[in-house]
Amino acid sequence: MANFYMVSCSKEEKDLLGTFATVLTTSITQFSRIPRPSRKSTSSETAKMESVRRRRRPAVSCDLCRKRKMRCNRGSPCSNCMRARKGDCVYENPPPAERSTTGQDHVADTGGDFNAFLSLPTPEDLVASANSGLPGVSTGAASSSTGAPTPVSQSSVQELGILRNRVCQLESQLSSTTAVPSQSHVSTPASTLETSSSRLGGTFHLHSQGQHVGALATPRAISHKSRFFGQSHFVCGLPLLRDIIEAIDQYATETSGLVVAVQKCKTMAKRIKALRAPAWPTPLTTELASKAVCDSLVECYLKGIEKVYRILHIPTFRNKYDALWTADVESDRDFVAQLKLVLALGATTYDDNFSLRASAVQWIYEVQTWISEPEFKSRLGVQFLQTNILLVLAREMVSVGGESSWIACGSLLRTAVSMGLHRDPALLSKTTTMACEMRRRLWNTILELCLQSSLSSGGPPMITEGEFDTEPPGNFDDDQIIIDSATPRPDNVLTQVSTPRALRMTFASRLKVVKLLNDLRSGESYQETLRLDAELKASYKEANRVLKDCKKGQNSPTEFELSVGDFIMRRYLCALHFPYYGLSLQEPSYAFSRKMTVESAFRMWSTVSSDSAGGATSPDKQQFARLVTCSSGFFRLSAWQSSILLVLELRSTVQEDDGFSLAPVRPDLLNVMEDSKSWNLRTIEAGETNIKGYLMLSILMAQIKGIMRHLSETEIVESIVKAGEEAMQDALVVFESLLAQLQPEGTEIQDLQEIDLTFMDDWDSLMVDDFLDDGVSDPMAWIF
Repeated sequence: MANFYMVSCSKEEKDLLGTFATVLTTSITQFSRIPRPSRKSTSSETAKMESVRRRRRPAVSCDLCRKRKMRCNRGSPCSNCMRARKGDCVYENPPPAERSTTGQDHVADTGGDFNAFLSLPTPEDLVASANSGLPGVSTGAASSSTGAPTPVSQSSVQELGILRNRVCQLESQLSSTTAVPSQSHVSTPASTLETSSSRLGGTFHLHSQGQHVGALATPRAISHKSRFFGQSHFVCGLPLLRDIIEAIDQYATETSGLVVAVQKCKTMAKRIKALRAPAWPTPLTTELASKAVCDSLVECYLKGIEKVYRILHIPTFRNKYDALWTADVESDRDFVAQLKLVLALGATTYDDNFSLRASAVQWIYEVQTWISEPEFKSRLGVQFLQTNILLVLAREMVSVGGESSWIACGSLLRTAVSMGLHRDPALLSKTTTMACEMRRRLWNTILELCLQSSLSSGGPPMITEGEFDTEPPGNFDDDQIIIDSATPRPDNVLTQVSTPRALRMTFASRLKVVKLLNDLRSGESYQETLRLDAELKASYKEANRVLKDCKKGQNSPTEFELSVGDFIMRRYLCALHFPYYGLSLQEPSYAFSRKMTVESAFRMWSTVSSDSAGGATSPDKQQFARLVTCSSGFFRLSAWQSSILLVLELRSTVQEDDGFSLAPVRPDLLNVMEDSKSWNLRTIEAGETNIKGYLMLSILMAQIKGIMRHLSETEIVESIVKAGEEAMQDALVVFESLLAQLQPEGTEIQDLQEIDLTFMDDWDSLMVDDFLDDGVSDPMAWIF
């Protein structure tokens, strides 16, 4: 009997193997028990074989043989009836057709299943067939004597050969079948491709998997030209805005006022960017702003970004910074490069309007030129890695360059791995406490940046927990790790790494969320979404408990740290449920995802808008509001997406309103709609040159107000277009003011009426590419 190996396979295949093994074992066992005709048989009438009772099989013996409990050879008539001279046999079921003596009639097709095998002759059939061909041998019993041999019929030999051939065929089929599950993990679910084209939106290809296909279903991914966006990228919310895009598309002609206004804004924005950007390459110099300004910028950085992303050893940095202002000390170019990036990041929260944006761009250009010099190997150290991390953050937050931060973080991750930061220092050569802790802190920061950039860009995280064993940073203050024998403080004691450590506690669950959204082979199980929801909340609850315990001591986390931590966690929770938001508008079974998406977005927006209304606010809250308003990247992108989600929820609520209630529809969401438009205009005043977010919010507001006033579709489209034109006029006024500040003295601003409008021949590239050019650094780079 062939050996069968239960390799890794599916449940159905295991059942198949079990059934086959059982049938085969039974058949061969019964065949081996067949009494062979004796070589020295002296009588044709010998002792009868004890019949084997089988269940669940149709009766195949004639009535006489069944009553007498004799073996029937199933003839017409059978041998027992002939001896009893009963004439014709009576069968309860028709007798089986006479089997061919050739093996070809019994060989089934190799692609058949076990039904073909079960249709082969049973051992009893083979006995009857063999005995019927032996003269002098009773079909009711086989002789057990040891007399002269009687030759076995050719039919029985052929039947046995057929059985063996069939066993070999089934073994071959099983070996090929069981090899499939070992490769099943690399197969992708069936994908449905839908193409959406419009003059305003261009051509997008929507990739959907599973059963979630419909007008409002969030696609698994979206591709546009050479770009591919995973499900966490907000461009996958395109179906929710399809009605607006199609409505405007009917109006968007070459000479329409909205199209002309958008192009004017685009031309002005390009001119502003050109005036801000210094010449390339820009050599690194030691020139800095005044010491008072630099002191303020350094404090802004240390009290803000450094509390969340631990990059520097603050005492060492302060010592070098103080020494830099001493006249008799030669400048360290490596430290100067690092300092200029710190100043650029501090400038994002220096004031409400990002007045030092031009200087920040200049500093980033200088460091980018310096770091591009071909001296990589000699610089591969902790300080160079710190500078690289600062450069990735600065380029994203100041919006310099068109490279996606996800690509830059991937390079950063590989640099860290090449330096061995993915291995815990305790497993490497013995070193100082400071060296160990700095390596852990830098690795922790790189993991956080890679995960955030993956969420924002829609790209896979490209890392798993099994690829590193570096422990989280110890609970040390910076001045502690200078001492080699230092002992970490308890978790309930606040240190300068408490917030990063709390975020690290949630890293595993957040990584699973991003993998579920952006990995190519992840499924679309709603149960998996609910499981991750519970896991993410549990990890956040534990991290929040640790920070609350720290508040009971002498020191407590700042409002900035608490706001950033809550904002980050809400962003992941919102992203987890957003793929089911569109479906929840049609199917009540996804109502929980709608609730979680709206609640998370509302909490995120409340953190931003708490300072947007003006009035007295704490310095920490003001700093976070400036970070979200003035900088680009993850935080402003998340704030804008939360405002759009809440406005979309307001639109859905208005559309679902039956008109029987006298109370206004969601006054809280109405306030969000007004605040978000004002906030978007302030981002433009702070130097943002992309006006598409402001345009989209203005259009949505006009649509919602039109629905609330019960206007016709034509009237709603007209109000949408008018609102878009007014929004572009607001942006033009701000751009003219910014351009006047950047233009050299004596240079006149070009009259907007003189702008060449020949670009209208390619409206698709005008709208689409401008939204997607800057990648994740542009928070509005997701639509049209």
